[in-house]
Amino acid sequence: VFLAFFLKQKKTKFAYGPNDRVLKNINDKPVQFSDNVKKTIEMFQIDTVAIYAVLKNGNVNFSESNTRLDSCKIYIIQRNDLKLKVENCDKAAMVISLKSID
Repeated sequence: VFLAFFLKQKKTKFAYGPNDRVLKNINDKPVQFSDNVKKTIEMFQIDTVAIYAVLKNGNVNFSESNTRLDSCKIYIIQRNDLKLKVENCDKAAMVISLKSID
């Protein structure tokens, strides 16, 4: 009972599934945007809050992702009408592409 109370007070979240583990790992480090993504955000006036919502609550498409790389893993993450390609390295994550899906 004490442990449950303690964890609830700390707002601890457990990441059990592969999707949750990837999203947690990405969100636990600084997130950067490539120059192309910055231009897309500016050109189409995309709110970065929507991008962070994808990174926090999106679905990782493992069949399109490249998780076998030795260096940074590449993940495709979707939510609603946004699809991100994220390069997940040890110290930072970078959104390297962004597209709207219909």
